[in-house]
Amino acid sequence: MGVVDSIIDYGEVAFNLFTSLTLGQQISIILLTPFLYNLLWQLQFSLRKDRVPLVFHWIPWFGSAIGFGMKPYDFFEECRQKHGDVFAFMLLGKVMTVYLGPKGHEFVFNSKLADVSAADAYTHLTTPVFGKGVIYDCPNARLMEQKKFAKFALSKDSFKTYVPKIREEIVSYFEESDQFKLSTREKGVANVMITQPEITIFTASRSLLGEEMRKKFDKSFAQLYSDLDKGFTPINFVFPNLPLPHYWKRDEAQQKISSTYMKFINKRRQSGDIDPNRDLIDSLLTHSTYKDGVKMTDQEIANLLIGILMGGQHTSASTSAWILLHLGEKPELQDELYEEITSVLNEKGATINDLTYEDLQNLPLVNNTIKETLRMHMPLHSILRKVKRDLLVPNTKYVVPKGHYVLVSPGYVHTSDRYFPNPYEYNPHRWEAQAASTANDDEGEVDYGFGAISKGVSSPYLPFGGGRHRCIGEQFAYVQLGTIVATYVYNLRWTLKGDKVPDIDFASMVTLPEEPAEIKWEKRSTCVL
Repeated sequence: MGVVDSIIDYGEVAFNLFTSLTLGQQISIILLTPFLYNLLWQLQFSLRKDRVPLVFHWIPWFGSAIGFGMKPYDFFEECRQKHGDVFAFMLLGKVMTVYLGPKGHEFVFNSKLADVSAADAYTHLTTPVFGKGVIYDCPNARLMEQKKFAKFALSKDSFKTYVPKIREEIVSYFEESDQFKLSTREKGVANVMITQPEITIFTASRSLLGEEMRKKFDKSFAQLYSDLDKGFTPINFVFPNLPLPHYWKRDEAQQKISSTYMKFINKRRQSGDIDPNRDLIDSLLTHSTYKDGVKMTDQEIANLLIGILMGGQHTSASTSAWILLHLGEKPELQDELYEEITSVLNEKGATINDLTYEDLQNLPLVNNTIKETLRMHMPLHSILRKVKRDLLVPNTKYVVPKGHYVLVSPGYVHTSDRYFPNPYEYNPHRWEAQAASTANDDEGEVDYGFGAISKGVSSPYLPFGGGRHRCIGEQFAYVQLGTIVATYVYNLRWTLKGDKVPDIDFASMVTLPEEPAEIKWEKRSTCVL
């Protein structure tokens, strides 16, 4: 008890001393104490030989949030030049250990499930958007099986049926949207931050969910997805639930969309009208029993439908917007694409109305345009995992403690001249010579439960991530984006409205173009409207 008594005595002395000070002195101590603690904590962290170099920060808890949040790639490069490829920084109370470059890709993406967790890093962000029991709100084994269930609708045979549906949706949008109205207008101005999110959700819903569900996706329903989309912001990552309007809209949108899906599911359950080859809804109603015999509930199926559609909504809307902007800056590249597309179609005496999945495979410049856009504008600039147990950084003495985070940034590597010459030059032709450098065939494949994928993550080019959480929608993205590019180029020719391609807006968790992001378009002679 003597030690306890001594502590109490010291506490009383300190308290009496503090209360004897003037109000100004008391306020100064209260304000300065966190800063002093912050400096002592950083000193203690830096003196440990088993910790990675720490980026110095003055502001407690907030850390390097401003530099990282405004220009993450510049921030990473500045830190790399000072500390090397491996370093740590404070981000809103969380310590992030960054490992840049292909070795960093291996370290994070190939880490064992027992060591790092994507669910622990993201579930508080994703669960309010997708719903309970799916994606990161379930054990990893369940997530892997959910991916397998979804892949039934992502087969080559399915893609063949999707291409004409996607093309029809785009042409219909050209005819009806206020941004175009091609039936009555020869030229105009379009905001790609309006057109591409709408086109993405309309084409994805038509192809994946079927025509009956697509009819529900009018502008008001698309707005619900927009409200849901606003649940993926940095403030949501730090504070999952706050009494603010955009949180209320997120929750209301989730409930309304989920309710709409449930009505369709109940209708098909009651009628028995279920064809697993018709659309993703029926596919999941047929293929959603886990290996242990447990079936997904219908509510979980509805939530998974939200997750699948939202997973592609971010990336494809962002990527297609960037494609249009870069092509607007390079009309000559549009003309090359036009020549490639019309050549393939003319060879079989067809027009864009006859575009097929097989045609997309014969359009290398179209596919390289998508590839180059994903290089310059990977939708997610940073990918996180939470460390579940002390983790040794390979070939170093550094240990990342349990509870910290590891961060990898393929987008940084994509735009580094250490890996890509002239990285800020938009040049789809670079891939004609670099195809071999991005191949992982020699590294084999692994099946995490949802089909075999390349286990190689040492490539400097990983726009769809890697490892067990690699995006399963990669092939669908190329089908959707390829059809969008081909349909735009065949019908329109455009230039930028502004002087240059807009800068990247890193305020969102997705790398979007800053507004205004507009193109000036005019109809081509081959326009179908």
